[in-house]
Amino acid sequence: MTIRTILVDDESLAIQGLELRLQAHEDVEIIDRCQNGREAIRSIKTHKPDLVFLDIQMPGFDGFSVVQGLMEVEPPLVVFVTAYSDHAIRAFEAQAVDYLMKPVEESRLADTLDRVRQRLTEKRGQAEVEKLKEVLAEVAPDTAAEMEAEGDDAVGANRFEKLINIKDRGQIFRVDVDTIEMIEAAGDYMVINTGDNSLVLRETMKDLEKRLDPRRFQRVHRSTIVNLDLVKQVKPHTNGECFLILESGSQVKVSRSYRDVVARFVH
Repeated sequence: MTIRTILVDDESLAIQGLELRLQAHEDVEIIDRCQNGREAIRSIKTHKPDLVFLDIQMPGFDGFSVVQGLMEVEPPLVVFVTAYSDHAIRAFEAQAVDYLMKPVEESRLADTLDRVRQRLTEKRGQAEVEKLKEVLAEVAPDTAAEMEAEGDDAVGANRFEKLINIKDRGQIFRVDVDTIEMIEAAGDYMVINTGDNSLVLRETMKDLEKRLDPRRFQRVHRSTIVNLDLVKQVKPHTNGECFLILESGSQVKVSRSYRDVVARFVH
């Protein structure tokens, strides 16, 4: 898999330095270099790259303006590169894959590219499934309907978040969804519990549910979502209710309205 890449920075030395570090990654193909935001937007729309390394501080048209200028097209994956750490929160809010500080460290760059490869594999896998469905709809409509009904588990899982960026107490926390035990709603805020930490995310429960795999994350109460993989015990209670005991020892009450969730643990 070749990662078609564009480098954007108003400093020629910065582009050269990043290009030199990228030479160690044989699957990265640099297809263009841009020195300002407007040039970057034209190049991205023309070449349709997989990945863009984008400087934030550029005169006139900064990195965030470039992202905004791509709203009407399918955007590439973006990695922001800058000398100023105070842009980190805004970078993640712009859905960047990662945020690198200048001068870019080789180990951090390698981690970022691993994340890019994962995102591209998921994206291309989904595109291949959609093409297959289109062909099947023409030549074998019954099979296509069956695929649509059953869904493809592997690709379906890839649609959901594996890492969630949470802005809390002026910092960005990158939380692995596998570690999330329980999510509790508090108005337009979600409290994300990982067993050893609690973080506050400004998002509605409805929107957060769309980002999580429903085969693992289920609502057990009007205001509570639980990671079913981290349930170690089901404890019956009165009136058809029960408690779920999580890996950390926390107990979560399951209301009668959601008791069908408990049926998953009864064989």
